[in-house]
Amino acid sequence: MRAFRRRGDAVEARLEPAEAGIVGLLLDQLEQLLTAEAADVAGDPVLERLFPAGHRGDAELAAEYRELTEDSLRGGKADDLATVRATLPPRGGVVRLDADQAGAWLRTSNDLRLALGTRLDVREDTEPPEDLTSEEAQQLAVYYWLTGLQGSLVDALAGGRAGRR
Repeated sequence: MRAFRRRGDAVEARLEPAEAGIVGLLLDQLEQLLTAEAADVAGDPVLERLFPAGHRGDAELAAEYRELTEDSLRGGKADDLATVRATLPPRGGVVRLDADQAGAWLRTSNDLRLALGTRLDVREDTEPPEDLTSEEAQQLAVYYWLTGLQGSLVDALAGGRAGRR
């Protein structure tokens, strides 16, 4: 991967074919989770992380909040996911994003990291793997790669704002 860099009013990065494939696979998995029947994913810790309770101390208030906001939140996540999918080169290559697309990438990459981090039980003291022979170590490596991708996008966007002052 070549990290995101500012190019005029856009930001660009270059993804290798395998990296684009991994992002595409993660998008598919997130989409499946977001569109699953509620009964099929009830109690899923990833959904609880993506849609946290609006009020932890009052279950009734939390349920009311969820009822009022969940459809809108799901719709926003679906829209962002579609934007990322539309701007992702399926066989690798240059990702060029305007400000709105970059926002969708930030939100979706955060959702992907939350999902993967929840499944892997990532904590503050979790370290990147040194040995990639296990499936869990490979998934953890993807988590840290996503962290780097997201960080480079934040840096590129922040650098552009600082340069306009």
